[in-house]
Amino acid sequence: MAEKKHKGFFVRGKFRASKHKIKVPLTPPPLTFETPWRKISWGNKEEQLTAVKNYKPINDDIEHLQILLYGPVGAGKSSFINSVSNVLRGRLTLPASVCSVNSEISFTKQYETHQIRKGRDTPKTFYPFVFSDMMGLEEGSDSGVHPDDIKLAMKGHVKEGHMFNHLEPLTDRDPGYNPAPSLQDKVHVLVCVISANSAEITPSVLQKMKEVKVMARDLGIPQMAIMTNVDLACGETEKDLKNVYRSRHLRQKMSEFSSAVGIPLNCIFPVKNYSEEIDLDDDVDTLILSTLKHMLDFGDDFIDKMKP
Repeated sequence: MAEKKHKGFFVRGKFRASKHKIKVPLTPPPLTFETPWRKISWGNKEEQLTAVKNYKPINDDIEHLQILLYGPVGAGKSSFINSVSNVLRGRLTLPASVCSVNSEISFTKQYETHQIRKGRDTPKTFYPFVFSDMMGLEEGSDSGVHPDDIKLAMKGHVKEGHMFNHLEPLTDRDPGYNPAPSLQDKVHVLVCVISANSAEITPSVLQKMKEVKVMARDLGIPQMAIMTNVDLACGETEKDLKNVYRSRHLRQKMSEFSSAVGIPLNCIFPVKNYSEEIDLDDDVDTLILSTLKHMLDFGDDFIDKMKP
């Protein structure tokens, strides 16, 4: 005879259900996947660094690959530029000014192009890629950079130092308008920067991001996204950055953003920018270098098509 089991019982090998429902507590899923959902070569920083340092644009008519960063206010565009500079120069650097506090108003007001210097030799030499930074996207139709200004920047019509006017997009009558952009002036890869730790993107900002995506698509410019602040958004990643591709939360955040904006998941890369650190970290560097390498690859594919 089988033994009784709680409220229900076994009789000669058959289970007779109880009239009383047994509440079984649900076990929440683990915070991380057992295996990473994307592979990355941790501990291979030097090889990645060498690949980036040896990079040369595939099109001889292009001196510098032009990488344009855009995204919501406070997402970490300028901090990413500084972080790339830190990794390549092997020390703390500040090529782009950043705001040290959270703000709903863009800190960057003008169109700025940032080169990263190679070593300390004289005359100065620079890496053959540049980052263009601009005013962030803000809530509402009368604040932040206008999507039309981003389109003009992609086409090379925005001059260095142009001060953005959130009330009126750039026109061909403005001194900041470049009427005859060269291949070098045009953007070769567009990068959307978002924060994994920010609140939900507002419908207004999301609509602007969708507009920019369509504009870039129509121009044939390759697009990708970087998700910053992964350590602040996920406790498991904060404990160990190597958990970034095992984190269920970050995987979900990236999937949601991909669905909302339309950028494929394999074109979205999580990173941690340098913020409070004064010394470099190999794991932080590895994520940044991996992301940068994909930027260069995407941009190279684009300028290769420009060859006569």
